Amino acid sequence: MLLFGHIGVTFGVFFGLAFFIPQLRTVIDPTYLVIGSLLPDLIDKPLGLIIFPSTIANGRMIAHTLLFSFTLFLIGLYLYDKSGDIKVLTLASCSILHLMEDQMWASPRTLFWPLLGWRFRKKPHHTGLKYLLMLFKRSFRQL
Repeated sequence: MLLFGHIGVTFGVFFGLAFFIPQLRTVIDPTYLVIGSLLPDLIDKPLGLIIFPSTIANGRMIAHTLLFSFTLFLIGLYLYDKSGDIKVLTLASCSILHLMEDQMWASPRTLFWPLLGWRFRKKPHHTGLKYLLMLFKRSFRQL
């Protein structure tokens, strides 16, 4: 799923929940919804496909794991308990939604990392400059 898919689905879920729980509209900042819906890709894509394309060669690594989302959730709970700040909890819930939108259950080795092994699968196609050019080309193709 690409940029607007992640943002749109996440906004749809949260605004759907806000229909049933009206106080969510006042508590959740849309900026953190956008950042959280893209957070796993903002971390993993540059690392795996642009910065280290020859060694890692995968755009779904650490931030696409349950361990990352669960750790972010625990940090969010701690900050909410200490200061009442819900921003990190928003990032964590959007990050979990991102994993669902990417259908990470189809890649259990990544989703349950490190329980099923320490290595991430390499995807050697489209890395580095080739990946950036492919994204640029796909963003301007005709519908």
